Amino acid sequence: MASPAFQRFLPRFAAAAALTAMVSLSGCQNWLNRHYADSLPPTSGIQPVKGLAQSVSIRRNALGMPLIETTTFHDALFALGYVHASDRLSQMVGMRLMAEGRLAEMVGPGALEIDRFMRAVNLKQSAEVLYKNASPRLKKFFEVYARGVNAYLFRYQDKLPMDLAESGYKPAYWKPEDSVLVFCLMNFGLAVNLQEEIASLVLAQKVGADKLGWLVPSYPDEPLPFEEAEKLKGLALSGQIQGLSAVNNAASQIAKLDMLGVAASNNWAIAPQRSRSGKSLLANDTHLPISMPSAWNFVQIRAPKFQAAGVSIAGVPAVVAGFNGKLAWGMTMVMGDSQDLFLEQIKRQGSRLYYQADGKWQPTRERQETFFIKGQRPVRETIFETRHGPLLNSVLGERKHLLQPMQLTSGYGLALQSAQLEGDKTLDAFFNLSRAQSVEQAFEATREIRAIPLNLVFADAQHIGWQVTGRYPNRRAGVGLLPSPGWDGQYDWDGYADPMLHPYDQDPPQGWLGTANHRSVPRGYGMQLSNSWYYPERAERIAQLAGSGKHDSQSMIAMQYDQKSLFVGKLQSMFEGPGMAQPLKKAIDALPAAERAKAREAYSRLMAFDGALTANSADAALYEAFLQESARQTFLDETGPETSPAWQALVETADLSYSAQADHLLGREDSPFWDDLKTAQKEDKPAILARSLVAAVSFCEANLGADRNAWQWGKLHSYTWATETTQMAKYLSGRDSARINAIKGYLDRGPYPAGGDHTTLNVSAYHWGEAFDTWLIPAMRIVVDFGRAEPMIGVNSSGQSGNPASPHYADGIDAWLKGQYMSFPFQSQNLEKTYGSKRLLLTPGK
Repeated sequence: MASPAFQRFLPRFAAAAALTAMVSLSGCQNWLNRHYADSLPPTSGIQPVKGLAQSVSIRRNALGMPLIETTTFHDALFALGYVHASDRLSQMVGMRLMAEGRLAEMVGPGALEIDRFMRAVNLKQSAEVLYKNASPRLKKFFEVYARGVNAYLFRYQDKLPMDLAESGYKPAYWKPEDSVLVFCLMNFGLAVNLQEEIASLVLAQKVGADKLGWLVPSYPDEPLPFEEAEKLKGLALSGQIQGLSAVNNAASQIAKLDMLGVAASNNWAIAPQRSRSGKSLLANDTHLPISMPSAWNFVQIRAPKFQAAGVSIAGVPAVVAGFNGKLAWGMTMVMGDSQDLFLEQIKRQGSRLYYQADGKWQPTRERQETFFIKGQRPVRETIFETRHGPLLNSVLGERKHLLQPMQLTSGYGLALQSAQLEGDKTLDAFFNLSRAQSVEQAFEATREIRAIPLNLVFADAQHIGWQVTGRYPNRRAGVGLLPSPGWDGQYDWDGYADPMLHPYDQDPPQGWLGTANHRSVPRGYGMQLSNSWYYPERAERIAQLAGSGKHDSQSMIAMQYDQKSLFVGKLQSMFEGPGMAQPLKKAIDALPAAERAKAREAYSRLMAFDGALTANSADAALYEAFLQESARQTFLDETGPETSPAWQALVETADLSYSAQADHLLGREDSPFWDDLKTAQKEDKPAILARSLVAAVSFCEANLGADRNAWQWGKLHSYTWATETTQMAKYLSGRDSARINAIKGYLDRGPYPAGGDHTTLNVSAYHWGEAFDTWLIPAMRIVVDFGRAEPMIGVNSSGQSGNPASPHYADGIDAWLKGQYMSFPFQSQNLEKTYGSKRLLLTPGK
């Protein structure tokens, strides 16, 4: 994550920004690149660095991805910290501030609500527990890595990247615990159901608890959760949840900064009997919000006792997914639900806040937090906690002005309960996984990963395996899909599921394993992983492709770039189903002549569409316009207008898991939402679909022109890589925001035409019901083919460096768009071909 903002601009920088409108962008870029050239570390020569035991060689490939070669593992960790800081210092500082709830110290009061939310969540406590549980050996690794980061910080403290330099913020030295904090932040980003639970309360206030079940489906073959929604019936929700809108807004802001509700990824492994070479293959592409730089950082390490290549998170001393010469491993989200939101009955009595538990009023626990705010005086506030956890709305809510602490009075509190991490050995287990030499050893390591819910798929040359990790609560009642009343205890947790029940598989007869955030276990499985699964189409497409023919690295790449949507065929089947074909034809025929012609055109083209969502496809543009318009025609009258919190909540939850939009399109003919409340008559599903067909053609005509041959999906749907700096501009003062926007072209990249959508393997998700701009992409791709002399290839989604002055700031985008993977060789004789002979030599300093 790039540094969130600049606020204090030097006069010469302000002048450069102002000149942007008068000179060419390339001229401005060249000026800024020259001005900040000294913030870039050298890529060759000799640098003495205090803290090394022996010399370290750092070579880089054509995209700037580093190869670290050392004679000791100590020096490999130290050098990894040094390299991470040199490539992604702003990202590391930004993630640390986000996790600590301290963004306002650099950004100012505009980030205060985000900080309040993160302080309530209290990732610092989780990090402390995880670090305490780590072995002495691993703590030593984190300490050595931190010294490498700090060696870079010390050398370049007066030559910081542009965003840090111009913010006036001086980053503190890195602590070993900071790495665990960044890990916890990434884990928190997987909490999809938290955002869904908050959104469900917003929706319930608008449509009522009795209709809520229609808007929160679990999966196509799951019954709607009316029984779960019963928990909220009879509760006076409207106006009684003080601070709900602020909690919802803060969660949305954090999600837009890539740190909440990151709900996607693909991985699969091909067994020897299905490969062309007779040896296994593995592919992984992790889906994250499109960002500059990518959340991932490629690295290769060669040390006497450790070899690995793959992706890392700047700030964490680990290769998170990749290849070590014997084993390949990759991950996706389980969509695991290991947190719950509890409604608490609260009241203020004297100076204390009380909550009801089992018929008694109990005093809340209190935690004092001080917020330091750039340009303002510090604010000290109290966060209250119940037996279930912190009250999110105890610091977030309506107030006379932003800096005024909020006072809860009575009504409902929103308590967040999260899985506890006592005795957790996750950090050691991740390191052990990166050193495992076989699938059997990988199973041994991954069974100890508890802090994070993942589908880990791994492969050696002859075997493949899948293991679900995490910690999953046993709920006494309910399934945790929606918030629970916390006052009577019947919805409380009763320990955690036995890890022996965690799903796994090895060398299945079908010859492949794969996950795509879908429901990976049958209904009624012996433990509850989740009730918030992603759309099934990506998993179905993996099964379709992996299960046919023989495979090699080229077929793996073709799968990763596949843009065929199986949802199209399901939509077509719905259109021509026995209960829909004639009613839909009748509804179309009943339209006025001009609209009838458009509806027939749309229907005819959609029924003939092959489902290939390529950027240059006209039918893909029409199809996606129909999806958008059908969502608006179905739900906007009950939840709108577009600016209403309820409509925004519906749109946001469609990004996170299987949605009401998809569920209604494929079925739910008896849903009350098919009636258009703006008309006197009562509509049905065919009538709404007919209107949606008309609206889709009208939309394309208005936005792409009357010439059908000129329609292209990529003209509506695009990629734009934006830095956190420009994304945070809206939280700054008008002057500072204008200065950032003046150099937006220097910091951001795009737009580029995009194909695909949320259902394609080459995912390119947009906000269903809002706009077509891509928000979710494969943030990295790796393929490991054990049949090749050098098995691993990979590509990132942006540049290796987060520094705009670097030649490797954005050069990875073109490679990612075109599928130009880089090789990561392990044989000594092949290193120079990839990394060349030019190197930076770090030597022990005095």
